[in-house]
Amino acid sequence: MAANFQKLHRRVWQTLSSIKTGVILLILVVIVSALGTVILQRPVTESDELQRAYSPATLRIFDAIGLTDIFHAWWFVTLLLLVSLSIIAASIERFPNAWRYFARPYKYPEEGFRRSLPTQAQIAIPSPEVGLAAAKRALERMRFKPERVLHNERASLFAERNRMSEMAVYIVHASLLLIFLGGIVDAIWGWRGFLKLDQGEQASQIELHDGTHRALPFAIRCESAGQERYQDGTPKKWWSKLAVVEAGRDVQHKEIVVNDPLVYRGVRFYQASFGSTGKVAEFLATVTPLSGGGAQREVALKPNTPVALDGNASVELVEFIPDYVVGDGQVYTRSAEMENPAAHLVITSKDTGKRVHYWIPAIEGIAENGASPYRFDPKDLKMAYFTGLEVSHEPGQWGVWAGVVLMGIGLGFVFYVAHIRFWVVPVSDHDGKVSLWIGGTANRNRDAFESHFKELVDKIAEELGAQRKARKPSAVPQVEDLEVLTTK
Repeated sequence: MAANFQKLHRRVWQTLSSIKTGVILLILVVIVSALGTVILQRPVTESDELQRAYSPATLRIFDAIGLTDIFHAWWFVTLLLLVSLSIIAASIERFPNAWRYFARPYKYPEEGFRRSLPTQAQIAIPSPEVGLAAAKRALERMRFKPERVLHNERASLFAERNRMSEMAVYIVHASLLLIFLGGIVDAIWGWRGFLKLDQGEQASQIELHDGTHRALPFAIRCESAGQERYQDGTPKKWWSKLAVVEAGRDVQHKEIVVNDPLVYRGVRFYQASFGSTGKVAEFLATVTPLSGGGAQREVALKPNTPVALDGNASVELVEFIPDYVVGDGQVYTRSAEMENPAAHLVITSKDTGKRVHYWIPAIEGIAENGASPYRFDPKDLKMAYFTGLEVSHEPGQWGVWAGVVLMGIGLGFVFYVAHIRFWVVPVSDHDGKVSLWIGGTANRNRDAFESHFKELVDKIAEELGAQRKARKPSAVPQVEDLEVLTTK
């Protein structure tokens, strides 16, 4: 029984740590994520738009299997967990060998290694120390730091650059894990909703995609909203001036536009939509006293807000109808379109309390304009607008962004930083002639490495040539001090 369990455990481990498994799972994550950008997602997309885009049967199926909210679906979280486990298993399986290679670099090339190395060259030298000294100077000119290595009482040189490049794959693995961790945290503890506010309105309840509501520990107030248009009349951008209200006072103000949200306590408010409420924000009119006892002036009327006209009367905008129709002695709203507007004003006398109903335009049988001591001439009309805010709380975003930054670093090492190694070993042939064996390798960018290797060989030959010219017949070559390392 124990043997069967161990065999099953080993098989599961081998499957998880397989590169093929990891690649397949990554491809599935990419495909599903792409579906999330093609299929309309809740709550970003309003229900009416979803119903127009898909048939009722299709929408029911999409909702049932989570395709309208892919990044919060349980099966997407499971997929992220599986690919994360695969990356961890593959890293654990291969990391010991990679770490040994990184921590204990191969500094002395044995004869078998030298014979099999693809990139190598040999230069005749008068003695081992002369050749090593020339190679040391050549490597230093190329900004390498050569190390003198003793192996079986034989001296050689080893130089390398960018050893960290060997660990780049694990940097990429760590970045993927951070990104997936952020996605998992967002899917489990994050939420998204929608908030619609009229100008001047304040709210702290967010409507989530499933129709439930979530209370915020603070409130958001829309101070104003509007849009800018191009010359042809098409919308250029929407904007909203928002205020964060906490403990009864304003703690933050910001004007938001698309892709520039207001962020407070980890909650983001994005500009998502904008439109007219069909209500009046301000009605401007010129008031003329009919008695001739006062001067003509301009008043700004806001809905249900009395405005004093003089010492004895006030006027109030009680109703605005964008498209009115009269029937059975009543005024009705035919549509929300600005087709046939009418404004209903009430003039109140402070002395008598008498109320006069004044309509613009005058509606026969309903308006009492003739009894009004004032004439009102419309001058301008400002409609009220609402702002639609997409609200999200994404506690895993720190992991996603950290992973993106780390991936950029890892991919930079993978594609642009090569681990270059050079070995320089004095060797003797059967006739006792001494030559300098030079070998090298790189883990990537072979063409660039070949150029570096040729440059090194040329510089060593150049150093040897200069040394021969400078040497006198009786002179003994002087070898500069090198760091001495002993290999096992």
